[in-house]
Amino acid sequence: MLQIIRSTDKKALDRLLRARQTRLEAAEPVARRILEDVRRQGDRALVRYARQFDGVDLRQEGFTVSAREVREACRSAPRSAIAALRVAARNIRAVAARQLPRPWQAANGAGIKVGQLVRPLDRVACYIPGGRFPLPSTVLMSVIPAQVAGVREIVITSPRPAPTVLVAADFLGIKEIFRLGGAQAIAAFAYGTESVLRADKIVGPGNRYVAAAKKLVAGECGIDFVAGPTELVVVGSHGRPQWIASDLLAQAEHDPDAVAIFITPSRRLALQVQASLTSVLEEFCSDGAAIAKKSLARQGAIILTRDLSDAVDLANTLAPEHLTLTAGASQMLDRVTSAGSIFLGDYSAVAAGDYASGSNHILPTGGAARLRGGLSAADFVKAISVQRLSRHGLARLRRTIATLAAVEGLKAHARSVETRFKSGSGK
Repeated sequence: MLQIIRSTDKKALDRLLRARQTRLEAAEPVARRILEDVRRQGDRALVRYARQFDGVDLRQEGFTVSAREVREACRSAPRSAIAALRVAARNIRAVAARQLPRPWQAANGAGIKVGQLVRPLDRVACYIPGGRFPLPSTVLMSVIPAQVAGVREIVITSPRPAPTVLVAADFLGIKEIFRLGGAQAIAAFAYGTESVLRADKIVGPGNRYVAAAKKLVAGECGIDFVAGPTELVVVGSHGRPQWIASDLLAQAEHDPDAVAIFITPSRRLALQVQASLTSVLEEFCSDGAAIAKKSLARQGAIILTRDLSDAVDLANTLAPEHLTLTAGASQMLDRVTSAGSIFLGDYSAVAAGDYASGSNHILPTGGAARLRGGLSAADFVKAISVQRLSRHGLARLRRTIATLAAVEGLKAHARSVETRFKSGSGK
């Protein structure tokens, strides 16, 4: 049963806040050792870890999936799955196209022009979790924004790519699919090995070890953000208990480390949601139900607050991956400052964003939503500043540059400007 706690219970709240970070910190020593092994030993380490963690013999099966395997997966794919991929892909692509930064140029005073170039990254690796459930939707969410941005080379990696993942990759024209997962996959694309070219950037969600590995390689390879086990916070004082319970269960079934929290000032609604969740779990027979029970017992909670404003403030503190504001709480949107993705009203099921509304489902977790939102096409480009100054334009800034250079003690900076105005130094 989902526990009910009060927002005034600081110890209980602290446990919820610390739990996410503690799990990531606990995974870092393991991830660090794997990263170093792959850096030193290359393919040998990848072969060993693939056999140990994923039961995959890379020497026999190959580091990449063959064209024959992809063809077989596509032949067996139901038409309904292809149709669903097509609808979802169209919506994701439309949103991604709106997210790209634009090149621009502007005058910044007479003789001074500044601007911005936008250039795509060269090579990107998209991590697709292999775990308990195949995630073709994550193929769409990671690959399509990169394609919209114009990335030249896009590869995907998954420890044991499911047929539906292969179908989604083929649907998007991805030819290079690696059988690598876990922290060792992150190491391979961050450092490169004999069989794996290093990537400019690694994107995609994963378990705590994948998240820890991405955090550790961030200084040497670009990453999107730390995207670990999923999180949902629902805020509301009114709503349908069954719907709220269903949304909490939907996120909890992902992973035993998933976080599902309902924050409300209504004790009556809290008890109704608690009862509904218990009832649904008793009726719901699937692998996901067993996983959900574990995650709800470990990281789930219903939190009672003084009022709706306090509920939103607490949600901002949690900075969840997904934040749902029920119909009665939607008017509090302006008060929200930290969330990966927001779902407004009773019909905005989080599952819609997971699959088909077009908004990206690769989102920051563990409080990282304090710093940024979800994956977008902008993550796959570089915005490069450009400036062009005429002699007159530089002359207008001459005194300012010389003064600031003197303040900083960087005489050569001032000299690089002054030399351009000495007689005989050119026009």
